[in-house]
Amino acid sequence: MSQHLPVLQVVVPLLFAPICVLLRRHNLVWGVVLLSCWASFVIATLLLQQVLTGGEIIYAIGGWEAPWGIEYRVDILNSFVLLIITGIASIVITFARESVHKEISEDRIYLFYTAFLLHLTGLCGVVITGDAFNIFVFVEIASLSSYAMISAGRDRRALLAAFRYLILGTVGATFILIGIGLMYVMTGTLNIADMADRIRDVQDTRTIVSAFAFFTVGVCIKFGLFPLHYWLPNAYTYAPSIVSAFLSGTTSKVFIYVLLRFLFTIFGAEYAFDTMHLDIILMVAALLAIFSGSIAAIYQDNIKKMLAYSSIAQIGYMVLGISLVSVTGLMASILHLFNHALIKTALFMSVACFFFRFDSVSLKDLKGVGRQMPWTTMAFVIGGLSLIGIPMTVGFISKWYLIVAALEKDWWWMAALILLGSILAVVYIWKVIEVIYFQSTEADSQPVTEAVKFQEAPLSMLIPVWVIIFANIYFGVNASWVTDISQQAAVYLMGGQ
Repeated sequence: MSQHLPVLQVVVPLLFAPICVLLRRHNLVWGVVLLSCWASFVIATLLLQQVLTGGEIIYAIGGWEAPWGIEYRVDILNSFVLLIITGIASIVITFARESVHKEISEDRIYLFYTAFLLHLTGLCGVVITGDAFNIFVFVEIASLSSYAMISAGRDRRALLAAFRYLILGTVGATFILIGIGLMYVMTGTLNIADMADRIRDVQDTRTIVSAFAFFTVGVCIKFGLFPLHYWLPNAYTYAPSIVSAFLSGTTSKVFIYVLLRFLFTIFGAEYAFDTMHLDIILMVAALLAIFSGSIAAIYQDNIKKMLAYSSIAQIGYMVLGISLVSVTGLMASILHLFNHALIKTALFMSVACFFFRFDSVSLKDLKGVGRQMPWTTMAFVIGGLSLIGIPMTVGFISKWYLIVAALEKDWWWMAALILLGSILAVVYIWKVIEVIYFQSTEADSQPVTEAVKFQEAPLSMLIPVWVIIFANIYFGVNASWVTDISQQAAVYLMGGQ
């Protein structure tokens, strides 16, 4: 069984998806999805353990060896990313039942869960496959299911947000396909390892330059790098809360992984950054993302939109580490893939609890909510502190290594800008804290028994929130396991073994 774990990583959620359509009963479907997600997480954990102990895993689909057949390759980088996306999916779906009943029409719930599993299938497939065209196929599976999930909300604006994402997502996917097609024309192979060997001989051609440009822009659209982020704020804001938590914790991480895989494995760091000077472009875009996203977040009164713009800024931090083209910089980026998944999932799940009780995520409707939902608001505050990068949280760890990477190059100005970005995060997180704890409502003028009515979220929602909050603290205090894996992945990308 263990030798088939790579294919099971994709097959398990794919097989359970049509079962959801057949069952239809909400609680039963939720149980099936829950089982599928946790099974996927166990598989990802076993794959990571096998890679750590035995090295890279190669699985030939149907017994056809590469480059003639499709192969799944599992190394230290993508096994770690698989752990992230399946772990987040498992926590989110454990949390999801009450939230989904609240925010999605009953006749659509089983279809929503089907789309959820298809999206997980697509993400796992993108990460694990060793075939370039297969990446495009799985990108389309993940994308189409995400459009359906975003549009599933009761808010009609969700439909418009999904349509906008559909248009820009299609442009991004088309650019990715064009890039892969041009590389295939010049190399005659779609196997990533084989393509990496052959592309060295044709790198100076205009076809490969065009492929590089198309692919890079397409992937950047997919994960929402400034200024290609137009789809992201409304998609995260108007999607059902559970979708916002899932997408923010997984999808952007997968497409940043794809960028890393192609830049360092196929094109090579020397070509991507010395010949094409992509490091300068990424650095400028990343810094603009950090500051434009943070400043936009400050002016939002809708907490979900605030967190959406914050995600644009956090994507900037991940890309900034890549632009430094060093082991420490890549380590910081890979760390932030993991850490931001924990942070933003926790924050969006906390906001989902607010919406569950008050039918709103607008600051004006959440004044003094800290008295009514103490556990939820405390979780939000801890998640916010982690987002800022306070010591003893995961956010501090990745920003620390990012600053170290900048200082290794004697770029003090960049270290200062990273710190300034954290200060901007303080502003918008404090804006929420001030409202939920220190602003009063009309109820405060009534007797205490009326004003301070306990309206905490159900335990089925609170427990998953606090599990992921605990992870934010645990990996902020004891980060050695995550930093070791991130460092190994960074060394691997830079050409080490």
